[in-house]
Formats: sequence, structure tokens, C-alpha cells
Amino acid sequence: MKSGFVTIVGRPNTGKSTLLNSIIKEKIAIISPKPQTTRNLIQGIYNDDDSQIVFVDTPGIHKPVDKMGVALNAQSYYSINDVDVVLLVVDASVPFGKGDKFIIDKLADIKKPVFLILNKIDKLSEEQILLKINEYKDLYEFREIIPLSALKNDNIDRLIKVLKDYLPDNVKYFMDGETTTAEMDFRLSELVREKIFIHTNDEVPHSISCKLIGYEEGKDIVKVYVDIIVDRDSLRKIIVGAGGQMIKTIGHEARLDMEKLLGKKVYLELYCKTIKKWREKEKYIKELGYLLEQDKDEE
Repeated sequence: MKSGFVTIVGRPNTGKSTLLNSIIKEKIAIISPKPQTTRNLIQGIYNDDDSQIVFVDTPGIHKPVDKMGVALNAQSYYSINDVDVVLLVVDASVPFGKGDKFIIDKLADIKKPVFLILNKIDKLSEEQILLKINEYKDLYEFREIIPLSALKNDNIDRLIKVLKDYLPDNVKYFMDGETTTAEMDFRLSELVREKIFIHTNDEVPHSISCKLIGYEEGKDIVKVYVDIIVDRDSLRKIIVGAGGQMIKTIGHEARLDMEKLLGKKVYLELYCKTIKKWREKEKYIKELGYLLEQDKDEE
């Protein structure tokens, strides 16, 4: 029996959450085509006959423009401290950029194995994949370089097999049936936020957060109440939509996902409220479960 902890880091929108979901074979982290969909550290637990690997999905590392952005980066950096292996996930289908170099430079002093994960290889030819490997191999002393497609579930088995050689422990941290440490209230509120990401454009998704404020479980139905928090009234109008149509669509799709997750019928109520400039207020950032830079330094 081998076990250990592995963190998944990288720029926004490189497919980190899709990779986590593919490994666990369950929707642990929400996904959307927009960057910075993931905002919290999310643990997914992989089990097989001879190993247990705890994967930590992280927010995309980026240049922050507000305190919320600083908090997201703090969570990603913090995740590196207490794991056994770091997976740097890059989008192999796009050119190497300043953001990639920024993260590689941040890893310069890491005293633990770092794997390079070349994701989205389904968009590349074999020749292009080899060129990408050659492009990255001299930039950092990666312990392993593994090309894969998280979306197509291609080469995930290879990643697991290689990781097992780097697991230092021989105890189980979680029961076999557990797939995540995320609390149910967080997972339910995240399903609402995912639908907002999918159905709104521009800055709207990044200006909102969601928080479960009520949960009542009956014999045949679960009642769920979620606050959608925006930072100005104009965005509230967009979320609600003409005649309330947008919030109805968001609620309908989120409710269907909740029913799959809970295995019961769900009654969902959404409330959209404005908290001006909440992304600049430490009180609200902490209340919504995000780690601030000073919190990282204290631990």
C-alpha cells in the first residue's frame, strides 16, 4: 500500500480541474471554458488496490488585480508546501508564454519532485508533442514529463502508474469510498457558480461568488438555498435577466446537477444580492472561504 499527496498547479484554463475529475472519475471540481473557474483548494481522493493518492486542485496562478486575485494565488502557493509531488499543468496547444515562465520561476526553489503535464495533446500531432517536450525540458529539471488529454482521458493511467513510484507513505488517510474532502454545502454552491460561468460573459463570472445559506433534507426532497453575491447592481440585473429568465436557467441547470449529486429531488432557491467591492474586502473574502496571503504566512 502506497499513499501520498499531489498538488495540481498551473496557469488559468490549462485543464487542472478537468484532470482532477478524470482521475477521480467523478465531478469533484466545476469546469468552464473561462479562466479562474476554480477558486478554492479542492481535494480529490484516488483509490485502487495498492495505492491512495490525494490530489489538490488549485486556482490558476495569474497576475492579480485585486485582493481576491492575491487570495487565489496564495492558495495555489500554499498547496505546494505540504505535498509530496507537484504537477505543473500546461496547455500544450498554445505557445509558451510569460505566465508559464512566471510559474516555472516560482518553482525554482521547490525541494520536491515536479512533473510537467502537457495537457490537451488531443489537439496536437505526435511531431508537435515531441517539439513541446523539447521546448520545456531545458527550462526546468522536471522529474517526469507526461503528455496527456484530461478531456479525452488519454494517458491518465500512465500518470497514475508513474506517480506511484514517488509516493512516500504506506497508510490510508481516507476510507475507500471517499472521493473528496469538500463539504456538501461548498459543492452545491459551486454548481450554481459553474452555471453562471457558462451563461454569462466578460467580467460577470469573476465578479460573483456563491454561498449556501440553507439546506433542509426531507425524505423525498432536499431544499437548497444559495446566495449569489455580486459587487454592483448592474451585474445583479444581468444575473437575474429579463423577466427573471437568466436566473431561472441557472437555477434549472444547477438543480439537475444537484439531483445527480444527492440522489434526490431538489427544490432550489437562488437569491442575488449586491455587496459593493466585495473582492477588495478581506472580511468577505475570508467568509467565502478563500485563503489570504497573511493566512498562508502564519501557517
